[in-house]
Amino acid sequence: MTGFKPFALTASVLALSAGLAQADSPALMFDMGGKFDKSFNEAAYNGAERWRESTGGSYREIEISAEAQRVQFARRLAEAGSNPIVVLGFANESTLVEVAPDYPDTTFVLIDAVVDLPNVRSVIFAEEEGSYLVGMLAAMATETGTVSFVGGMEIPLITAFACGYAQGVKAVNPDINVIVNYTGSTPAAWNDPVRGGEIANAQFSQGSDIVFAAAGGTGLGVLQAAEDAGLKSIGVDSNQNHLHPGSVLTSMLKLVDQAVYDAFTEGPDMETGVVVMDLAAGGVGYAVDEFNEHLITDEMMAAVEEAKAAIIAGELAVHDYRTDSTCPAF
Repeated sequence: MTGFKPFALTASVLALSAGLAQADSPALMFDMGGKFDKSFNEAAYNGAERWRESTGGSYREIEISAEAQRVQFARRLAEAGSNPIVVLGFANESTLVEVAPDYPDTTFVLIDAVVDLPNVRSVIFAEEEGSYLVGMLAAMATETGTVSFVGGMEIPLITAFACGYAQGVKAVNPDINVIVNYTGSTPAAWNDPVRGGEIANAQFSQGSDIVFAAAGGTGLGVLQAAEDAGLKSIGVDSNQNHLHPGSVLTSMLKLVDQAVYDAFTEGPDMETGVVVMDLAAGGVGYAVDEFNEHLITDEMMAAVEEAKAAIIAGELAVHDYRTDSTCPAF
């Protein structure tokens, strides 16, 4: 016995079976951390909702709350006739390696990892490029000469955020200190805002006055701690500027919403293979809006836009920790 609730009684399954039970309805399988994490999962939800509003179509969704549900829930969506099925998170690489071959007529989309199968589209992001840009902004805004980073799980994907951020900081001023900490080594690291706040406060005690959080729901605690301390934070994935206006310096955007919207729009006959969403493709970036525009000077904007253009043109290369597990800025 696993101790899980029977599938038919879970809220996720009610969502799965709600609406039209037609073949080829697209589906979205969220990763750990909750659908409304204000970050990665919620960005995907927003993309699905944008598709629904623009087309009048319907889609299925399901949330996992335990590792053992990954394969089970992916199979349930495929058995229900969903097509395409968008699956979120690097941890679902093994899920699709197991499930996708059993449903060759179903198209799967995996966000944040690569599975080389004919019916899988793998969408990966150049997080290091977007993180470089917000690192530059942090370096230009710091008053103490120390900035910091709070990651979720200590894995190469999240270290790529940290490494890109540190590279951007050091490009502005190599003497700035960059503190890097992670929340944990299990999936619980994505949904522990209390721990996130504790780590941020420890970094503040070491002199950091700007903290970049790439930790899913845990990051919400980091952003709150920065506001409580009268300091600055940097959001991630979704635009989080509005969560603490005037305290969030900017947000490193990762357009998961666009990846989901594109997949739902293209449908089961989409082109599969690897899709790279980098700065050139508009897949990553940084957010400036009414909530933070007073924090970003014209000089800061000009410097970051110059770097952005150089990266897109191939004149500036940002090291990707995932391709070489060293970081020139650490």
